[in-house]
Amino acid sequence: MIITPFQMKAVEEEAFRNGATPEGLMEVAGEGIARCIGEFFPEPGTAVLYCGRGNNGGDGLVVARHLISWGWRVLIRLSAPESDMAELPLRHLRSLQGGEIVSFVTPIPGEQILLIDALLGIGSVGVPRGTTKDLISELNALRSKSGGFTVAVDLPSGLDASSGEIPGECVQADLTVTLGAVKTALLADTATPVVGRLALVELPGVTIAGGDSASISTSIALRSLLPTRNFDSYKGTYGNIGILAGSLGFLGAARLCSSAAVHAGGGLVTLYALPDCHDLLAATCIPEVMVQRIASYSEIPTDKLDVLALGPGLGPEYHEELRRLVRESRIPCVVDADALNAVASDPALLAQCAGPRLLTPHPGEMERLCPRVGKTRREWATEFTQKYPITLLLKGSRTIIAEEGMPPVFNSTGNPGMGSGGMGDVLTGVTAALMGSGKSPREAAILGAWLCGRAAEIAIFNGSDSQESLSATSVIHRLGLAFQSLRNCKC
Repeated sequence: MIITPFQMKAVEEEAFRNGATPEGLMEVAGEGIARCIGEFFPEPGTAVLYCGRGNNGGDGLVVARHLISWGWRVLIRLSAPESDMAELPLRHLRSLQGGEIVSFVTPIPGEQILLIDALLGIGSVGVPRGTTKDLISELNALRSKSGGFTVAVDLPSGLDASSGEIPGECVQADLTVTLGAVKTALLADTATPVVGRLALVELPGVTIAGGDSASISTSIALRSLLPTRNFDSYKGTYGNIGILAGSLGFLGAARLCSSAAVHAGGGLVTLYALPDCHDLLAATCIPEVMVQRIASYSEIPTDKLDVLALGPGLGPEYHEELRRLVRESRIPCVVDADALNAVASDPALLAQCAGPRLLTPHPGEMERLCPRVGKTRREWATEFTQKYPITLLLKGSRTIIAEEGMPPVFNSTGNPGMGSGGMGDVLTGVTAALMGSGKSPREAAILGAWLCGRAAEIAIFNGSDSQESLSATSVIHRLGLAFQSLRNCKC
């Protein structure tokens, strides 16, 4: 559920009438944010809390208390004298043991700093001014020049909480942990660069009603889609996945897609290859992938498959055959890359498909299918699925899953390191494996986007990668940890 700041305030007031207290909600919020931080930073370090004088600052001080108890060193930058602070955050400040109020921050060379933005909440209006503006500039400078990682409490300070516009100085967050419900501003296209990764901490006693039915993907919401496997299951239980990918010069796409399908739980994964590239693929794919020679795309035995993924690295030579497969295959299909380019010359065929279709375009491919013409990403995705009976996974910094008659879902995971070749091939393999095991195209899209994004996060925060070094292969190697994280993650 997505709500406005006005609706959130009404929800909180109703919760208070029903017995909730500001102190209680602040405790839950602060602990939840701290646990989200722990998902990204399992080992303690140095944190700098930028603390406002209102309840947003109070939430940040509860976070600080938990971090200190876990061994973190916490420095505090106040936006106002203690005499100007609201009663509840002042109480938390005076009772905090172990935090150090400082007038400046000197980074230690080689040490990454965690920056916590608790300056302004959803009640703030207008452009940040005075000390608050200066502290936002300082925080952003530390992030940029010293490699700091910024966590925003509820929303980045300076972001207009209603419109998602950035009227002045604004914190650029790497992770925004929003409280109670996702606010409309956080999903605005204009806000994506400053919101970063999005997480939600639910508040007990706070019942969300009357908002937008759209949602973000969270581990808690998705957990039920990934039940524990039955002991008597076998490879046939998890699907016969067919993949049509790769051509000379683009064989890596086939290897990535098929490997991802294996590591995402596909029961049997078959990669279909034309004669000119069969031997190369057979020699280089992981041994769990069956590479089958075909003379033409018409030989693919779709009647023996549970799902077909087609498109990665195929090139432009076989567009007519690809259009036929997309239109006539009775089994579910994941349509990506060159298969999307083939469909772009005749999108009307999507209204005539014989089976379920999941389309996974990046913005360039989507533009060829349906020009954007000034629409928001959500409007763009919604309009397309109203026109064609397909499931759409519109990739991007805030991936959207849309389907006619269903509320859109915004993916929450991932990082800028995913902006490299092969990530889409991995996503195609993962979603195909999930569909092969019985997930609907919509379920597979929501799960697949979350898992790939979470694997990318794990590769950086729990592995040895950086945003610069992250590769599609690294994501595949962390899929197992991403599945585990889905069952255990707090955000």
